[in-house]
Amino acid sequence: MIENMADQLEDVTIAILGGTGDQGNGLARRFALAGHRVLIGSRSADRARSAADALADAGRVEGGANADVAAEADLVIVAVPWDGHKALLTDLAGVLAGKIVVDCVNPLGFDKQGAYALPVDEGSAVQQAAAVLPGSRVVGAFHHVSAKLLLDPAVEAIDLDVLVLGDDREATDLVQALAARIPGVRGVYGGRLRNAHQVEAFTANLVSINRRYKAHAGIRVTDV
Repeated sequence: MIENMADQLEDVTIAILGGTGDQGNGLARRFALAGHRVLIGSRSADRARSAADALADAGRVEGGANADVAAEADLVIVAVPWDGHKALLTDLAGVLAGKIVVDCVNPLGFDKQGAYALPVDEGSAVQQAAAVLPGSRVVGAFHHVSAKLLLDPAVEAIDLDVLVLGDDREATDLVQALAARIPGVRGVYGGRLRNAHQVEAFTANLVSINRRYKAHAGIRVTDV
């Protein structure tokens, strides 16, 4: 089924809310290189357009205000800072109705001991997204992808599995196929939305690994 989903992705326009940050910018670059029309969103339309211009060599990348790019896209990736996550999605609930919304936000705190997972009333960031976007098809994915690798033009392929979580089988299959548009990456179903907390929280462990070993670690799932 996932192979068939790849055919459906050919003409999909992708919006990335918070696309001016490193993670969103890196995903924008990779999906533009894969042939997608990508719309970078930001609270500042001018800042979004500047970020899009900087990625002009990657392909079709445009910029605009978050609400405008969300309205125009077929699929929307949420890559905004955690502290603005709920407010932004609440404001855009009407615009995002009927769309697949992919949340890659990791609720993390940082102190002298390093990164740690923050508690979320709904259970996880993606569950919070599902709660405030009842009309959308919400999926969790791309939590563990290194922004530095995404942005590095010398890195042609990224050795990584992307865990995809959701309650809508067709939507998770589509996002698995989308992940595979990035060379080296494989999308792997990781369970329902209720299992998202530990996936988001594991990012804190990866931060610790990367600091200790001066790496850009990801994950691979064996025997799948």
